[in-house]
Amino acid sequence: MVIRYQQILARFPKKQLLVLGDIMVDEYIWGSVSRLSPEAPVPVVEVKAESFRLGGAGNVAANIRSLGGRVILVGVVGNDLPGERLIHQIEAAGIKSDGVVVDRARPTTIKTRVVAGSQQIVRFDRESMSDLSKEAADQVLELATKRLADADAVLISDYAKGVISRRIARQILSLARRSQKIIVVDPKVHHFPLYKGATVITPNHHEALAFARLPAWGQQDLLAVAGRELLRKLEVKAILVTRGEEGMSLFEDGRVTHIPAVAKEVYDVTGAGDTVLAALALAMASGASLREAAVIANHAAGAVVGRAGTATISREELLDALKDRG
Repeated sequence: MVIRYQQILARFPKKQLLVLGDIMVDEYIWGSVSRLSPEAPVPVVEVKAESFRLGGAGNVAANIRSLGGRVILVGVVGNDLPGERLIHQIEAAGIKSDGVVVDRARPTTIKTRVVAGSQQIVRFDRESMSDLSKEAADQVLELATKRLADADAVLISDYAKGVISRRIARQILSLARRSQKIIVVDPKVHHFPLYKGATVITPNHHEALAFARLPAWGQQDLLAVAGRELLRKLEVKAILVTRGEEGMSLFEDGRVTHIPAVAKEVYDVTGAGDTVLAALALAMASGASLREAAVIANHAAGAVVGRAGTATISREELLDALKDRG
């Protein structure tokens, strides 16, 4: 089986993927806590370091690059300093930034996490969740439409921050299906219906249960119901449900495959869904079956959750992880 995975991963550098969605900043403030504030019952964090990383669709694209694939990134940043820094980081990751639209009407999305030791103390978000201006939406649609022809697969990273509208989703899916492209989507619950007819959708178990209007308890039994419901309503080829420490469940027509988690240590789950999206689509574009691609994505995610903050994995690291599996 390892030889088969080697064959799939060897094709990664020959594949080019279009990533469309919400580009954001994952900002970290790292420090330590030794006392409570005299002003309020809150910890005082002594700041040791700060980091600024690609998040959302940017992290998906960075994972594709680190895995050896080629990537076309289309998304939006604000006309501000964080937007400028994001564009610089995109270029530094070996990704062209000419698909990034600068929208003067909105801020760059920033998620700032304050971490003391290994514990996240607080997260605060700076963002606009309103739809793009017509001008920015037209630019995004034009860029994605033009570049779709050069892609082996289309990935949509939809964090519901305003980039993916009904119009953009419908048009890109229609064009991608007409061109027989693989379409892999990681959407928020209320946007699920936009992706009817995609190839694979990758919700987490909470999102899958919420869409099927099922309670979050008794998940093993109810998840099977939710998986079948998603397949029926969305008319997709498969649903890959990420389940944290329980691994993943792949739902296909008439078949369910449960894939156990492989993470040796879970340090930080931030961005793990981005890694799953990147590795799954890259593997599928490289000829992997859905089950093979899910196993590859599971091992990729298992590696990044053992690292602090938003992270990527290299092709060599992924191959080593698959070899350990045997």
